[in-house]
Amino acid sequence: MGTLTLNGLLPTIYNAMEVISREQIGMIPAVSRDSNAERAAINETVRSPSVGPMVAEDLTPGAYAPDTPNQTINYVDMTIQKARSVPFGITGEENRGLNNAGTLGDINAQRITQALRTLGNEVEADLAALHIYASRAYGTANLTPFGTAADFTDFSNPLRILDDNGAPLTDRQMVLGSSAISNIRGKQSGLFKANEANSDELLRRGIIGQVEGWDIHNSGQIRSLVPAGTAAASTTNAAGYAVGATVINLAAAGTGAFITGDIVAFAGDADNKYLLAAGDADTSNGGTIVLAEPGLRKAIPAAATAITVTAATTRNMFFHRSAIQLACRAPAMPDEGDSADDVMMVTDPVSGITYEFCIYKQKRQVRYEVNLAWGVKAVAPRHMGILIGA
Repeated sequence: MGTLTLNGLLPTIYNAMEVISREQIGMIPAVSRDSNAERAAINETVRSPSVGPMVAEDLTPGAYAPDTPNQTINYVDMTIQKARSVPFGITGEENRGLNNAGTLGDINAQRITQALRTLGNEVEADLAALHIYASRAYGTANLTPFGTAADFTDFSNPLRILDDNGAPLTDRQMVLGSSAISNIRGKQSGLFKANEANSDELLRRGIIGQVEGWDIHNSGQIRSLVPAGTAAASTTNAAGYAVGATVINLAAAGTGAFITGDIVAFAGDADNKYLLAAGDADTSNGGTIVLAEPGLRKAIPAAATAITVTAATTRNMFFHRSAIQLACRAPAMPDEGDSADDVMMVTDPVSGITYEFCIYKQKRQVRYEVNLAWGVKAVAPRHMGILIGA
C-alpha cells in the first residue's frame, strides 16, 4: 500500500480556489491583507506592516542619484481571533464505492470547494462586521442606493466623505450588497452601454469594475437591516460643540439608549450623519455619546439640539484599503507536530491567503482538514464610511 499524501489533491485544490475566487467575496480582496504560512495561536498578537502614501519628486539629471527620502514603515498590531477547521472524511467502503463509480475525484473537488467557501465566508463576515467602526454615513434609510437612473450621487457623496476626512485619493473600495449591485446593473445604463462606458464588461459579464475612482465589489456578507439603538427624543445639552468634537454630552431627556455603531444626525446639519464609537447611554439620565473620528463636521450651537437615530438599515461599506486590516495564518501546531500523516500549505493565488491542509489516517477511514487562523481590525475609522441601504 502506498503512502497517502496530499500531493495528489493539489490540482483539485487549485481548481476549487479558482471557483471560490469568482464568488461573492468582496471584502477580502478590498482590504489590506497580511497572509503567510507562519503559524499563530488564538489571542496571539501579530504585527502587520502598513505603508502609507508616498510622494513624487522631480526627475533631475545628475552625476549621482540623490539620497532616498526617509520613509516610516508603520505597523498594525493585531490579534488572531479565530482558528477554524472544516473537516471531511471518507471510509474504506465509501472510497471503494466512489472509485468504482468513477466519482471520487468529483466528490473531493466539491468537498474542498465547500470547505474553502465556508472559511472564506466566515472571514468575509468578520470583515463586514467592522461596519460599526466607520466614521460617517450617507444615504436614506429604507432606500436602496443607485435606484435613480443616471444619478451617480451615491458614488460622489461617499467620495466627498473620504475627501473631507483626508483619505488618500487612490485605492478606494466600495463593497455593496446584492440589492445595491442589482440597482447598478439594472438602472445605471451609462455603465452598461458599451459605447458610453467604453467597455462591455457589465453588459456581457456583469462585471462593474471601477467607477469614479471606486473599485466596486459585491459581497454576500454585507449586513442587512442592522438594528439601531432605542434612543428617542434625545438632545444634546446646551454647552455647544466645535468642529472636530467627538464627545457629546446629553441632556437628561428622551427615552431609550444609544449603542455603538448607531448612525446619528443633529438638527440643523442635514449634510452629515455620524457613527457612534461608543453609545450605551441612558438618555433619560443624560450621559455622553462618542462620535467616531474625525468628529463633527459642523459645530453644534450652545442650545439643546435634537438627535435623530437612523433606523435599522443595510450597511454597504466604502473605505480606503488601508483602513481595514486582515491577518491570516496557519493555526498553531506543537513543535513536534501532531498525528497528521501529511500537512501542506497552499496559497490562493487570488486572495493571497495561505490555507493549511491536513490528512489523518484512522481505522478504516481518513479525515481531511482545511484550516485557517485569522484576525481583523479597523485601523483608520476616519477612512471608512457606510452607504445606507434598505
